[in-house]
Amino acid sequence: MIKLIFALILFLLSLLVIFRAPTNFFWLVAVAVTSFPYVGMLLSVLSLYFGIRGGHFHWPVIAISGIAFLIFSLPVFSATKKSFTLPDEMAKVFPVKNDKELTGVFNFFNMFENNINTPFSSFPYKEIDGKKIMVDFYPAVSGNIAPLVIVIHGGSWQSGDNKQLPELNNYLASKGYNVAAIAYRLAPAYKAPAPVEDTRDAINYFLQHYRFYKIDTDNIVLLGRSAGGQIALSTAYSLKFKGIKGVISYYGPADMVWGGQVKVSSLVLNTDKIYNNYFGGLYKQIPEKFKESSAIDHADAQSPPTLMIHGEIDPLVSFQHPIHLQKKLDSLHVKNYFLQLPFATHGCDYSLKSPAGQVCTYAVERFLNSVTNR
Repeated sequence: MIKLIFALILFLLSLLVIFRAPTNFFWLVAVAVTSFPYVGMLLSVLSLYFGIRGGHFHWPVIAISGIAFLIFSLPVFSATKKSFTLPDEMAKVFPVKNDKELTGVFNFFNMFENNINTPFSSFPYKEIDGKKIMVDFYPAVSGNIAPLVIVIHGGSWQSGDNKQLPELNNYLASKGYNVAAIAYRLAPAYKAPAPVEDTRDAINYFLQHYRFYKIDTDNIVLLGRSAGGQIALSTAYSLKFKGIKGVISYYGPADMVWGGQVKVSSLVLNTDKIYNNYFGGLYKQIPEKFKESSAIDHADAQSPPTLMIHGEIDPLVSFQHPIHLQKKLDSLHVKNYFLQLPFATHGCDYSLKSPAGQVCTYAVERFLNSVTNR
């Protein structure tokens, strides 16, 4: 009976690979399950072994364990498939001078490698209301003048900081990019558009000090995750600064007018509370605030090239957001690519070495290489 229960638990956990998590807790579990699929695969093999050894319910244990193994391995199979199709797909929109300079899309054994660490410095880029707003600056390891990637963290506009998910910052610095991971003012103390204002001030700070930090001011790219994706898109589209050569949104809400009316499950995310904290009310009360923060409403024919990354089983930010944005950008003839990840959830890049993490990193590196003319 214990073997059967163990197999059933594994099977239920594996379902988080193909279905949206029903609650916030199970979303966190889904992040772990999809980021480290080899753990579930190994446990399934162990369960399968116990079933083969015989005993009560050994056939159900074998069948359930085998199915769980196949489901746990789906992110690996998906990433492997992407390794054959993604380079050609992205080359049509974002060609690069030399594909061989890029890291491969996915390698199973890379999941077990250590992440790169590069030196960085922390300092305030602005001060407001007696509060210092910090940035972690990762200089390009080449030591040469290099493009700047401004990274904007997530956290529903009310939590998180610039220390969030630093692995990509280290990786990009090792590849010759300056990276500035910025903090910003948080809700409910500060309402929209405070984070966009902070991001603009961060850009101005580095424009003023570009010689000291060896920044190529003609090649700036904004990258944001979740709420940071909304901030990055809104800033890039509204600022109209030619030095911004691209914007990257990891699972960010791009259509706030639509998002303010179609909400996710309250068991996963209390959007009413988040909207009240950040916008000062719900859509029906203050539709103009949602429109002001809706990146899709700021997009025009001069908007910078855009990379959208989103997992299909994201329970926090609807997969429809990048679909809406891509449709708008296509109508404006703005260069863009939408990286759709079938077996990935919100926070799919939690581990840079995971199947989704590797695919995302390739897409980001290729996009940066292309738009900054590296």
